[in-house]
Amino acid sequence: MRRLDASDIRELNLLKHYRIIRKWACRNNNLNDADLELLIYLDCIDFFTKKDFEMGVYSYSWDNRRWNRLLKEGWIVVWRHRNRTTQKYHIYKVSFKGKQLISRIYRIMLGEEDINTGRRNKIINGDTYTDKVMTKAIYNVNKDKDR
Repeated sequence: MRRLDASDIRELNLLKHYRIIRKWACRNNNLNDADLELLIYLDCIDFFTKKDFEMGVYSYSWDNRRWNRLLKEGWIVVWRHRNRTTQKYHIYKVSFKGKQLISRIYRIMLGEEDINTGRRNKIINGDTYTDKVMTKAIYNVNKDKDR
């Protein structure tokens, strides 16, 4: 298998529209930027413990309620429960909902899929000036077939 280098990633234009895609994903799924990036990090390590989560959180802004919020909203699920004898701690994984969102972000970044411009997209409604600017950016992302 051939190893990727920096020029390969640059030729893919993988990060060209990352900011707009991230803002779209966060706004439509009631997440903040740190939560989304943390879910991507946790998805890469597949199964994790709360200690792994705490290690991943060090590079993000402090949010004491992040763990409980992600668990309660269904972004993280328990994969194996502890039983206090042989399993000393729970093992978690990113939920199906989280994996679907991350896969969709990857597909949009690769140009296999476009960002939804229908009524379900909260940004397209254009409630604020920022939404109107982001709407224009979303249309530009969808037009760009070289991503």
